[in-house]
Amino acid sequence: MWSRLCFERHRALRGVAAAILAAALAGCASAPRPAEGEAASQAAADIPAEARTRFEEATSMMAAGDLTEAELRLEAFVLEYPDYPGAWVDLAILHTAQEDDAAAETCITKALELEPEHAVALNQLGMLRRRQGRFAEAEDAYLKAVTADPEYALAHYNLGVLYELYMQQLETALQHFERYQELSGEDEQVAKWIVDLQRRVSATQRTASASEG
Repeated sequence: MWSRLCFERHRALRGVAAAILAAALAGCASAPRPAEGEAASQAAADIPAEARTRFEEATSMMAAGDLTEAELRLEAFVLEYPDYPGAWVDLAILHTAQEDDAAAETCITKALELEPEHAVALNQLGMLRRRQGRFAEAEDAYLKAVTADPEYALAHYNLGVLYELYMQQLETALQHFERYQELSGEDEQVAKWIVDLQRRVSATQRTASASEG
């Protein structure tokens, strides 16, 4: 059962990865889709107009799928304007897409040095630690993300995945998937997972009650 569920979760994650990159626009206010990555840029209001234009051009390249050009533009941006954490997180997303975890970690670290409670950077750190098999550290990063922004739906989604598939804490996973649904609206795939988790949690509780009796 676990292997089947794990396969389904990972298939769903892979299936929306391209959509997340395509949605990588600065200042995106819509609810994030359930996936391992996301648009991270949060253009600050005080960025000079010329810099903001350059930043938006870079993230537009991400949206168009031109990741090489987006990376070049973001690298140029952070050389001139190194104090905007969203740009570093966007670079981390690009490096992750290229499976360059070392470069992604460098960018995440820079973002968190600038803004320790940057929820998107913390979520990216959690995803990196999960890929590395460092599940307790992934949990810590995700929990910091939802503490920094309690309405950050994607971090709740990632916590649900972590608790169910990697830490086998089904009740906690259920809580985070339900919170994700509350924040992001109905997601048919996640709705199915919630029903399955409710069934499995109930079965576990019945087994525990029977053994106690």
